[in-house]
Amino acid sequence: MKDIRRKVRRAQTIVPFGVGGIIDLRGESFVAADIRSWARWAERVESPRLASKLRVEGFRSAPVIPSGKAAYATRRGPTYVRFPKWLFCPQCREMQLWRSDREIRDKQPTCGRCAGKPQLAPMRFIQVCRAGHMADIDWRKWAHSKGDGHDQRQCQVRGRLRFVASPQSSGLEALRVVCAACRAGRNLAGISQKNILKQIGPPCPGTHPWHSGTDEAEHCEETPQAVQRGASNVYFPVTHSAIDIPAPAGPSDEDELTQKVINHRLWPDFVSSDDGPMTDAFRARIAELCEVPVQFVESLRRRHADEVAAMPSAGDSDDLSIAEWAAFAAPESVADSKTFSVRRTHLGIGPDDPDSMQVLAAGISSVVVADRVREVRALEGFSRYEPSSGDSDEDEGGRVVSVNTARRAQWLPAVETYGEGIFLAVDEERLSSWERLPSVRDWTRRIESDLDASFKADRLRGKSGPELLPRFVMLHTLAHHFIRQLSYDSGYNAASLRERVYARSHGPGSEHPPQAGVFIYTAAGDAEGTLGGLVRQGQPPNLVETLIRLLESAQWCSQDPLCADSTGRSLANLNRAACHACTLLPETCCEIDNSLLDRTLLIGDGEVPGFFRGVIQAALEESAGAVDLP
Repeated sequence: MKDIRRKVRRAQTIVPFGVGGIIDLRGESFVAADIRSWARWAERVESPRLASKLRVEGFRSAPVIPSGKAAYATRRGPTYVRFPKWLFCPQCREMQLWRSDREIRDKQPTCGRCAGKPQLAPMRFIQVCRAGHMADIDWRKWAHSKGDGHDQRQCQVRGRLRFVASPQSSGLEALRVVCAACRAGRNLAGISQKNILKQIGPPCPGTHPWHSGTDEAEHCEETPQAVQRGASNVYFPVTHSAIDIPAPAGPSDEDELTQKVINHRLWPDFVSSDDGPMTDAFRARIAELCEVPVQFVESLRRRHADEVAAMPSAGDSDDLSIAEWAAFAAPESVADSKTFSVRRTHLGIGPDDPDSMQVLAAGISSVVVADRVREVRALEGFSRYEPSSGDSDEDEGGRVVSVNTARRAQWLPAVETYGEGIFLAVDEERLSSWERLPSVRDWTRRIESDLDASFKADRLRGKSGPELLPRFVMLHTLAHHFIRQLSYDSGYNAASLRERVYARSHGPGSEHPPQAGVFIYTAAGDAEGTLGGLVRQGQPPNLVETLIRLLESAQWCSQDPLCADSTGRSLANLNRAACHACTLLPETCCEIDNSLLDRTLLIGDGEVPGFFRGVIQAALEESAGAVDLP
């Protein structure tokens, strides 16, 4: 057997190979087990604001293997379980139901019957359900489900199965599962049809692939659906992120001792012991290792318990964008730290510059570059077959499965990443006047009517606010075109950039100011996130040229007029003039799944005046005046 070491990057343990996600490595297929498999020495990740919102005690990230030590490091990371268990030999086509006791460390499964011991391949189809369960298809029942006679239909011999391919057919009709005992068989034609597995009888087992036994199975009334192992509807991760905003004052000696205690690896076990038999032992051990009095450790535990009890309910949790907006809108009010360093800059537009730049400067109220930011991304759970609706109603969308399938998760897996970025704030007075235009309001109401009918309404409104405002759609579209243009100008690829849209209007009487801006940043798990390319593009004269070019490119699309005249695109008709040729981005870039986008509100058309229409008109007039006509 071939000796091979399998590695996963730390950032990938959240997305796309987080708990419940499938990973393919060199012809093998695995699924990430829940956080019970994470070692206790996983590194603690601090993000108090995000922890308060998600109502958890904290976050942990997977430990990393030091560079050059892969051959000697003890396996202390998350567990990945081989799935599917049904494998087949590509030579003899015999199928095998793999068992965990046959696993050999750093070895691939091979066929013992064929010369050369070829590597076994995983079956392509699996079964999932809307409750989040996933399991192997019962291929024995599938092979006998269309038996020709009584003996085949009643075959009880648990003999060998073979996965054969017929040269006389093509597609799924050419693939057939056959019982070697009674010669019954059935091809895979129609296996992707809805409720096809209901015809062969076995219900959803109510398990996850990492469940070690039937004692962890739960009763499930959902009908399992057959899907391809690599299909996009197998795994919908539910993630949350927050940018680290430092406290205005520096830490005192007591604060340093407090951080030392709560960052200790035994602290999560101590606070979750609930005055159990191990509480005294944890308290004494932490005090000894941190060199602090036992009374100090106990006071911190009581303070932590009071803070958890005082946490707001999920519906009343604070909006994370409020603190972030305050820090970017007034960078002078936040002291620089090792994780957050921002400074105000400008477009660099003078009175002698062209009119298009003057109009642009009037619409942009603030420019801030972030030399260093820290983002924490946490995985709350996942759903299967259908994305979660974002609320507790399980009749719409799939059910969210927690990262701990045994009990409520006290902590969540997370990863911290560092990067740089550019923040743009739009002039609030001009934006409010534009939003009051009847044509703009009516146009946005049409999009909101589709949003109300969407199963993603609750989750999307968590980003846009209780009411869909024109500013949100416009700024979200601006952020997408900003990322696309920066991928040309800054040297970063689009997939390494991310967006944060600040477009809340808190209404009269609110203590929080309205928001109107976008933050484009890198937050990659490697050195690409801090190369300085975005900071350089955020300074004059580069930024204004980038903004002019992105507005000019937003005027046309290779799919126009179909794209420009669209009355509803993408899933649930949540986009208007936006498609893959002009606006959509890789899913890792967007906060809300490439939804609520429309070039019309950005640059305008004959019916609706876009917010930046004046910039486009001035640029066109300048271009026409620069042409020497005979």
